Amino acid sequence: MFFCSISGEPPQDPVVSSKSGHVYERRLITKYITDNGTDPITGEKLEEADLITVKANPKTAAPRPPTQTSIPALLHTLQNEWDALVLETFALKQQYNATRQELSYALYAQDAATRVVARLIKERDAAREALANVQASLGVSAPANGASGDVEMSDDGASSAALPAEVVARIDETHQTLSAGRRKRKAPAGYTTPEQVKSFASVHTIPSLHSPSPAGITALAISAANPGQFLTGGNDKTVQLYDRGSDKVLASLKGHTKKVTHVAFREKEGENTLLLSAGADKIAKVWSHDAVSGEYAPRSTIRTHKGELTGLAVHPTKTLLALASLDNTYSLHDLNTLTQVFVCAPVDAALTSLSVHPDGTLLALSTPGGTLHIFDVRTGAIAASLTPPDAPPFAIPSTSFSENGYHLLSPDSSSSVAIWDLRNQSRVHSLQYGDGSHKINKVAYDYSAKMFGVAGGDGVRVYAHKSWEELVHLQEGEDVADFAFGELGREIWGAAGREVRIWGAPS
Repeated sequence: MFFCSISGEPPQDPVVSSKSGHVYERRLITKYITDNGTDPITGEKLEEADLITVKANPKTAAPRPPTQTSIPALLHTLQNEWDALVLETFALKQQYNATRQELSYALYAQDAATRVVARLIKERDAAREALANVQASLGVSAPANGASGDVEMSDDGASSAALPAEVVARIDETHQTLSAGRRKRKAPAGYTTPEQVKSFASVHTIPSLHSPSPAGITALAISAANPGQFLTGGNDKTVQLYDRGSDKVLASLKGHTKKVTHVAFREKEGENTLLLSAGADKIAKVWSHDAVSGEYAPRSTIRTHKGELTGLAVHPTKTLLALASLDNTYSLHDLNTLTQVFVCAPVDAALTSLSVHPDGTLLALSTPGGTLHIFDVRTGAIAASLTPPDAPPFAIPSTSFSENGYHLLSPDSSSSVAIWDLRNQSRVHSLQYGDGSHKINKVAYDYSAKMFGVAGGDGVRVYAHKSWEELVHLQEGEDVADFAFGELGREIWGAAGREVRIWGAPS
């Protein structure tokens, strides 16, 4: 090993003078020649051309600095290197142990998932076999593709954009037809008068519907095509179709994983009857009547919303289904194609109820703050917002348009009901319900728009429109979750506990 004649240290880029034979660091001797033009040792004239590069082996280790030439310094350096090696080994061992634990957990999770999948596949196969046996015994052929018939409703084209032109045309056509007829329409012959309602009393009770645990009917709908048939939804996650004439359950439909909040019929001439339901599990279900087997089979499961469904209504076109949710949106679905056609842009609050104007162009949606938003169905824009001027914030559970289309019925507190005039967007009356200790579950106008009912923790009260007279108080002191006016207004049907109760004029 040699050293630079100028710095006295081992050179990184060594060169040797062809004249004097001395070794230099290239950068140092180059600078010296530039400044002086001579050899720094001998003083002879020297140029860069006289320098010869020394080609050393690049793998040769550089010598240790002078501070490590003594034995104590070398021992100290070796000790430091050993300590670093031991610490690195310890860190690698810790990383190795952590990786082993992660791998063990991953293997355990994969094994558990495999077991669950295997069990579900076994249960699915058993269910398919049982279904095939039932279909064989009923003489019903299975679907060609082996599917159960329950499909996810497509969300193709679903967005906050306007409705498709074909759907808007359908709504406009229905609006023109219904609006023209509504202005001339009178109550059908034989329709019940407010005076007759005053004599209503209990005429029939259908007991023990749905499971006793958890007990309670939460939703009720009456068939218009078959007035003796009605649909109920319960806390037991089941939807039941019941026939009053034969006094038996025609269908018990399962598919919800939480309580059912709303039920409805879709009855359109020339098409199969559809049973519709919405639940706290954020989904809506569609069942269709099979004319061959006489049974109701699942047609679609709607999973559009991310919050509990708080409203369900069939549009007057009989081809659209409207849903409202606590996720601040409402949606529209085509019942002919089982596709989603519209989802509104999120509003500033959750939606707690939904109702459709009898002409089909407006939707009423309520919020937990007590505000009513009136949406134009065709554009998705808010046409009006109604807020009681003196009422505290209140989560409105139900709304109802009058059949003549002029008024909107809505609770404005837990114990009062407001009647809004849509023509001038003002509250024309606020009616006190009960003594303030009973909640309101449902409000609804009758077909004649001369009466409306309020159901809640104090039973069902029926009032005359305009005079605001209380005509009758039914089922005093009992909680009625839902109710509906029967055919020609001659009966009122209510869901109380696990029973459906019917009130009418004494025979």
